[in-house]
Amino acid sequence: MKVKHPIPKTKGFDKTRKLIKEGFEFIPHRREQLQSDIFETRLIGQKAVCMAGEEAAEIFYDNEKFKRAGAMPKPLKMALFGEGAVHEQDGEHHKQRKRMFLSMMTPERIEDMRRIVIEELDKKADEWETKAKVVLHYDIEEVLSRAASRWAGIPLREEEVKQRTWEMSAMIASISGKPSGFKDGKKARESHEKWLEEHIKNIRKGNISAEAYTPSYIVAHHHDDDGKRLKLNTAAVELSNAFRPLLAAAYFITFGALAVHQYPETGEKLREDKNNYSQMFTQEVRRFYPFTPGMVAKVKSSFTWQGYKFKKNRLVVLDFFGTNRHPDTWEKPDQFIPERFHKWKESPFSFIPMGGGDHHTGHRCAGEWLTVIVMRAVFQYLTTKLSYHVPEQDLSYDLNEMPAVPKSRFIITDILKTNSDNQDIHAEFKGQTVIQH
Repeated sequence: MKVKHPIPKTKGFDKTRKLIKEGFEFIPHRREQLQSDIFETRLIGQKAVCMAGEEAAEIFYDNEKFKRAGAMPKPLKMALFGEGAVHEQDGEHHKQRKRMFLSMMTPERIEDMRRIVIEELDKKADEWETKAKVVLHYDIEEVLSRAASRWAGIPLREEEVKQRTWEMSAMIASISGKPSGFKDGKKARESHEKWLEEHIKNIRKGNISAEAYTPSYIVAHHHDDDGKRLKLNTAAVELSNAFRPLLAAAYFITFGALAVHQYPETGEKLREDKNNYSQMFTQEVRRFYPFTPGMVAKVKSSFTWQGYKFKKNRLVVLDFFGTNRHPDTWEKPDQFIPERFHKWKESPFSFIPMGGGDHHTGHRCAGEWLTVIVMRAVFQYLTTKLSYHVPEQDLSYDLNEMPAVPKSRFIITDILKTNSDNQDIHAEFKGQTVIQH
């Protein structure tokens, strides 16, 4: 879809309520109505530009043109990302903080996470064999909560698993934009940060030991570009940001299980895993199904692009969901076709389920590699190590809900662990990257 000149504008007043109500469909619907990949509107009481597509993503992630400081809505910061998080940093400050996160994502540590997740999932599967039914989404959240905490070097007592899992889940669910979601997310973050602050204090005082390669140790002893150690609350925020996002993979894993159910041929292909089919399947799950509707930034200095003048401090929203399904980039974008990723000509701007641009200097999620490897491993486990039945249930999902998830959360019954010929879940991290540059 080409950009119209002059840039079209939506009619009426502030569209924040409409955005919350329409969710993933807010920007795509208006792009279709206005026949333009870029349009002007009003959001959270100010003029805003919404845009989608590979070219839009490329300009959006140009750090010379856009900044993150002051762009994020206050409720989202308070409930999800936390005050002073890497997501709202710019320049050298952002690069220094980003290097901290990337130091946690070595091939060895990514492989550690894959192994830990499968260990926790295998223990959970033992429980599943004794249950009449399992709600997959909720149990996967618990599996990822246990695994992420272990990987981060944070002891998680059995009696607090439920609480910590709820905290991380509630923070992720706060992207709904609804008052109830914000209230739960804020309450969860306050409890979560208090827990992590105590953990960091104990590391700094030497009361507990943490391995030097764990996020606990790295964050507790990190110094920013000013040479100062992170303030306690900021350290808690960033430690959370190092492992909490893994729980977001529960949404993708639930959708992946739905895809296997709705497209049975994919299950057999996952079991065989020819030509790294599990990688192609995982990427298509992340492209096809909704999770994050978009991201915000502000214009650093006025500039003109596509005939439109972006004024200094103008709020800009990039449509993730629409870009991942943009017809200019993706053939048959509304169909689930994992094979599209076979010999895919990778682009850091056309495929942006977890942000775009460069992992090292840009705002693409540092944990993307880890998420993909974990998803691959879980999909292989579900299809090679288990047999189960999917009973009648409401498997529909609503694009007006953020984050979206099948209404039933995917219920399975008659679960049995199997003796598969495939003796290992072989989605190890071999040094490859999700996006090549």
